[in-house]
Parts: sequence; structure tokens; C-alpha cells
Amino acid sequence: MPTELLREVWGFDDFRPGQQEIVQAVAEGRDVLAIMPTGGGKSLCYQLPALMRDGVTVVISPLIALMRDQVRSLREAGVAAGALTSGNTEEESAQVFEALQAGALKVLYMAPERLASGATVPMLRRAGVTAIAVDEAHCVSQWGHDFRPDYLRVGELRRALDVPLAAFTATADAETRGEIVARLFGEAAPLTFLRGFDRPNIHLAFQPKDGPRRQIMDFAAARRGQSGIVYCATRAKTETLERALNDAGIPAVAYHGGMEAELRREVEGRFQREDGLVVTATVAFGMGIDKPDIRWVAHADLPKSIESYYQEIGRAGRDGAPAETLTLYGPDDIRLRRTQIDEGLAPPERKQADHGRLNTLLGLAEATACRRQVLLGYFGEEAEPCGNCDLCDTPPEVFDATQPVRMALSAILRTGEWFGQGHVIDVLTGNATEKVTQRGHDQLPTFGVGKGTPKAEWQAILRQMLGRDLIRPDPERHGGLRITEAAHPVLRGEETVTLRRDLIRKARPSTVVKAQVDEEDAPLLSALKAKRRELAESQGVPAYVIFPDKTLIEMAQSRPSTLDGMARIGGVGAKKLESYGEAFLRVIAGDTPPMHPARRALAGREAGALFDRLEAAARDLARGEDGTGKPLSLSASLIRRIAQDRPGDLSRYLGPAQLDRFGAAFRREMEQG
Repeated sequence: MPTELLREVWGFDDFRPGQQEIVQAVAEGRDVLAIMPTGGGKSLCYQLPALMRDGVTVVISPLIALMRDQVRSLREAGVAAGALTSGNTEEESAQVFEALQAGALKVLYMAPERLASGATVPMLRRAGVTAIAVDEAHCVSQWGHDFRPDYLRVGELRRALDVPLAAFTATADAETRGEIVARLFGEAAPLTFLRGFDRPNIHLAFQPKDGPRRQIMDFAAARRGQSGIVYCATRAKTETLERALNDAGIPAVAYHGGMEAELRREVEGRFQREDGLVVTATVAFGMGIDKPDIRWVAHADLPKSIESYYQEIGRAGRDGAPAETLTLYGPDDIRLRRTQIDEGLAPPERKQADHGRLNTLLGLAEATACRRQVLLGYFGEEAEPCGNCDLCDTPPEVFDATQPVRMALSAILRTGEWFGQGHVIDVLTGNATEKVTQRGHDQLPTFGVGKGTPKAEWQAILRQMLGRDLIRPDPERHGGLRITEAAHPVLRGEETVTLRRDLIRKARPSTVVKAQVDEEDAPLLSALKAKRRELAESQGVPAYVIFPDKTLIEMAQSRPSTLDGMARIGGVGAKKLESYGEAFLRVIAGDTPPMHPARRALAGREAGALFDRLEAAARDLARGEDGTGKPLSLSASLIRRIAQDRPGDLSRYLGPAQLDRFGAAFRREMEQG
């Protein structure tokens, strides 16, 4: 029966690998979770079973373009299908409702937003729905890059209709798979199919941006006459590249969310029909465009995550024939993605996880060996070198970077893990800025240890360290770099680190284009904007009503520490000072650790200054003189007692290990008076 339908309706003699057993399980009414690579034939795995059972199968799908394309394909194959979307005309919706009422529909597509209507469940009951299919099921994950809140209602729909559910996705790591099961299936564990993530016909390549428009134009020109997609981060860039391609004689059209629905529909239709057309698009384009012969996909800007990257390149070569990709990236891309994370309203732990995911994508971009191994490793699969990526084609020059990496890790630790890349590099290169000297960081053992390496090369080293997830920006510390668990073996000398020399040799000083503030103040500005957004949304007012950008920029630059200082910021009047002053001061105070009560008790006394010096010495020696020792710390209350008493014999206050680690330094500080 399945094989006969496959031939009769779709014209295929055989199933693709892995399809048949999924089709059988869905047709039998089993709850199913199927993770299949893009282009692996997911849609057939719920469309074919819909024809094998009585009643209607309702398909929850995230994009109008996807639904429209699949409905059109099914109708052309003789399957009674329809869609209820916000893009329907009144006449189109009326035809769907009429078909449902007459029992003439087999497959009904719906956007998840329709589940918010109280009329939807009764309507589906009357229509005789006997199964639910969920496409792009990763949209249910609140930790994911494509989270759609209304997907959370799918589990309620399943319980209300009491019918089997089949969920499909191409992009789900182990954590996301667990969340899909919990939110869609509850305690009833689904039958899970993991069909692998490898698309061996797709050639993978990344390049640092170096004249990005020229790079994209050269890539497209070399593939003239082939259908391709160029993904861009902004609507404006889609239109700019469209004009450039057309001027070069390469047929191109732009696609983005700001276009009229009819024009978007026209672009989708042209791309399906015409050979050799290039679409310059934001990431919404392509989901549901079942065009098998897309020969190349280029990213003019760094994608949001590995999941986004995998999904977007997966739109190429769905016919199994060779396809190519190129992804461009640069420091400004990374900074933009960091800012988007920091300015979001997600809780701190999710922001940390998102920074980790961005690190993983950066690690793919700056990999030292086969990219496919890195990509598949993220999804939990092991692979041999693929021979079909730029790094397999031309292996990069690498070197043992353990020493400079340990220098950087030591500088991050000794400055308390409170500072961003710029400050850490100033310490490493011996640049005695006001910020460095004010905090006494020019007295650290790591001050100037890397002065023989130019700033631009240190930026490249730190970026590769981020890509290996040895360090992460901490949103709660306004982008201050913190070391991860993966860095500890490196510090202890148990592991070495290999980096790419070509990326360091080519490094140029990073500049922020049209930056509102200096690089060091940018994370704080992001945190202030996030607080403003939180307050604005809670009050239902535009963000500028709280404070305009100009006011937040001045706050980030001057960093007031008291309400008196806040009152001197332009745009902070008496009423706003009363309403918002303390909230924004708390955000700013996160730049340095708040004063401990033990230290506050010594405020204004000579012992207070000694406390500060002792605390700094204890922090500097927390991992020993060379930064590789076992972590050892002292409580603030103990440091306060030593600062007050100035004992001649520290052994009454410190244990043997503490005395060995901190004793000599503490005696020097006490002898200063």
C-alpha cells in the first residue's frame, strides 16, 4: 500500500533511506519524533500516511510560504489539501471551510498562531481530524533560534483531540530533542527516528570578510546560470545585492518581510519556475520552497547559530547532486550577534547558553580541520574527514598556541573576569590606559607579557579562543570575559591548543562601524537598552519614553555610581530619576563587583585601603603565581579581620596552604603602612 501510493501520487519507485519505516509508524497511529536532514523527504513522511488513514491530518507549519508551496504540490498530485493562513483571501478560506464541511479534505495546513483561537479545536473536531503532524518542530524550543510561542499550544491540541502526533525537524541537538518530547508528547515517549545530519553532496566553505560585496559577486558570477540564494542580515542589503547582481547581468530578485505579500508570492513563484534566478533574501525565504535544483547558497553575513546555518545551506542540492556554499563572517557580525543576545530579555542562563552556541558557530567558521566533522559533531555524530569542504581541499596552516592562550586566560583571571576583550588586550600588551591604571592592573604579573604581539593579532587569538569555547562573554557582567570549564586543563598544562596561523596573519585592527560608544562601553549600553526595553514593555510604552538612546549612551560612557551623578545625565529629570534612577544604577553597578558588607564596615578608615590591597593580592594569587594552581580563596570577613588587626603572625588567621599561597604578599601589603 505505501509503495503503491508512493508511485501513484508522487511518481517515485522507492523510498529514500529511512523514509519507509517512519511512514509505516505514522500510518499505524504511533506518536513519532523524526529528525531528518533537510532535503531528506520529511514532508512525505506525514503526507503519505494521511492518504492511508481515514479523516483529516492537520499539519502545523510555521511559514505561509511553506504551506502554500506544499498545498500547491499536493493538489497537482491529486491530493485534496488546503491551508488556513493569514495570507488567504476570503474566497480561499471559504473554499477550505466548505471542503472540510463536506469531508473532502485529506490534509489541512495551519499556522500555529491559529491555535490561540478558541474556535479552532471545535472546528477540527467537526472536521474529523485523526492525526496531527508538526513540521519544523524545533520551533517549540524556548532555547532555540526559531522559537514560536504558539507552538507550545500544540501539546494542548493533541490532548484535546486525543489523536496521534508526529513531529519532524532537521535541526535539533540533544537538548532541543528533549524539549520537543516534553512539550509536545508529555509523558508518552514517542518512537524516535534519528536519520543523521550529513548532506555529503554539499561543499562547505567559509571566508573572513574582505570586500564582502566583491566576494559574493565573484561567487555568484562563477555560477552564472545556476539557481542560488544569498542570505543577508538586513533588508537593505538584500536590495543592494539584488541591484549589483542585475547590473552584472545575473538575474536576481530580493525577498524580505517588508515587501507586500503579493510581491513576495511573485518572487516565490518566479524562483520555482525560472532556471538560473538568484534570490537575495533574509532568512525567512526558502522554508517550504521545495526546489530541488538550488545549486548554491551564500551567506553575506554570519548566520544566527549552527542550527540556522545547517537549515539554510540545506536548501541547496535537495536533488542529491553536487551543491556549494559560502559563508562570510567578520568581527562586526560577531559583535552584532553578541549584542542581540545581550539586549534580549531572556534570563541570564539562556543568554549564557546562546553565547555558547554562537561560540560553536564561530568555531565552525575558524575550524582548523574538516568542517563537516565540526558540524556533525555539534549534532552528536562522528565522521571521517569529508574531502568536500574548503579545509579538506586546502588544509590551513596551524601552530601550537598554548602559550599565548594561557597568557590571555591568566589576564582574564587576574582581572577578575569582569572585563571585555579591549581591556584584556590592553593588559596583555602593556597599554597603561586610565581604566587599567585606576584598577591597578598595570601592577599585575600579566601586564605587558604579550606586548610583542600586535593588538589585531590578539583580537584574532581571542576570537579563536571564543570559537573553542575556552571563554565566554558574561551578560551579567556586561560582556566581561569568563573562562569555561574547557579552559582549566589548558591552564593546568594538561592540554594544548592549536590555532590557525593564517587567520592571525591576516588580522587587521577591528573597528566598529557607526558605533554609538567605544568597544569597551558597548556591552554596558546593551545592558542599559535591555533594562529600558523591559521597563517599556511592562508599561506598554515605546522605549524612548523611558530614556532616549542619547541618554543611555551618556550613562554608558560616564557610568554614574550615585543618584547625584545620574541626575547630571542629559535627559534624566527629577521624575525619571525617581522612577528609574535606581534601576539603571543597578545595571551600571554590574560593571564592578558590589562592595561587600565586610568592606563597607571599613569605609573611610585606613583599614579599608589595606582591605582593598589584600583582596586584590588574594584574587591575583587565587590560582598561584603562574595561574595554574589549585583554586584557593579567602572570605571577605577573614580579610577584614586581617586588615583590622594587622597581625605579626598570620598563622593565627591562615591555614598552612593559605599561608603558603598568600603569606608573603600579605606581609608586603601590611608593611606599606
